[in-house]
Amino acid sequence: MKAWILLMLALTLPMAAHAEEAKEGEAPKVSYYSLTPPFVGNYALDGGPKLRVYKADVALRVTGPEAAAAIKANEPLIRNQLVALFTQQTVESMGSVEGKEKLRQEALKQTQQVMNDETGKPVVEDLLFNNLIIQ
Repeated sequence: MKAWILLMLALTLPMAAHAEEAKEGEAPKVSYYSLTPPFVGNYALDGGPKLRVYKADVALRVTGPEAAAAIKANEPLIRNQLVALFTQQTVESMGSVEGKEKLRQEALKQTQQVMNDETGKPVVEDLLFNNLIIQ
């Protein structure tokens, strides 16, 4: 019985070492961090009679578990920056595909700046609008 147990251990140790080597050689895993709840607010506050509203579902692409943890730790700062950015938009900037892409790029830039200020690295690789509704 002891010999059988030793044989099984001897056979599994190389496999465990190989699995550990594979983990070390793997590229860090890409993940998406959704900023929840969605952003909802007013934009184009130009004093006009019409109330303009936006709703944005935002996801951030990061690599590695430490990056996701850094995002979670700094989410209030990121949300504050994005709310300020969204409320500064005009009807023209929110009304076209090009304007929305420019907004996405600016949101990414500002999110990376917040993370750079807080962690010393931009951390966020991309920012995606899962949904962007304007009225």
